[in-house]
Amino acid sequence: SHNISSFQALCAFLWRSMIKARDVEPDEETTCTISINIRPRINPPLPDAHFGNLIAAAQTSCKVGDLLGRSLVWAASRVHQGIVAQDDRGVREFVNSYVEAPRVGHTGSETAFYRPNSVLIAGSARFDMYGPEFGLGRAVAVLAGYANKDDGKVTANPGREGGGSVDLEVCLKPNVMDALELDQDFMSFAS
Repeated sequence: SHNISSFQALCAFLWRSMIKARDVEPDEETTCTISINIRPRINPPLPDAHFGNLIAAAQTSCKVGDLLGRSLVWAASRVHQGIVAQDDRGVREFVNSYVEAPRVGHTGSETAFYRPNSVLIAGSARFDMYGPEFGLGRAVAVLAGYANKDDGKVTANPGREGGGSVDLEVCLKPNVMDALELDQDFMSFAS
């Protein structure tokens, strides 16, 4: 499929904006990793109600100069290609490589998920984060808590406003967050 989703475009926009705010040299490598649901991607597919986490890391990498020097469409296409590659064959290759050489990354380590100049996007569009109401009124925000607060981590969840909106929790070093907040292109889409 060559159809770039709005979420893939959003991921590409975030990736470009965050790397621009980091002021990384053009010849450096950058990676965007997106956690994706693999239930429908394996053969036979597993039902949505299957218990447990079944996620894979869809990754794409390039030189910073390419990411920032080319169009958003180019970056979104790279994100899309990384996601599409996580088909039955891609998932099985990952599982087989893991069986041959098990590895456990931890928060803050330089693993496949936390590389220098990387962006990691996770979250779930499957859960109505603002639906449960426990007598205190509707939630103002949904945050990920203290876990996994690494530089470059983004948590994306369905937005409070509904209608396809997305709430983003972006974790960056303070100086990088300051630079991101000064980026008029980025801030024109933030609320």
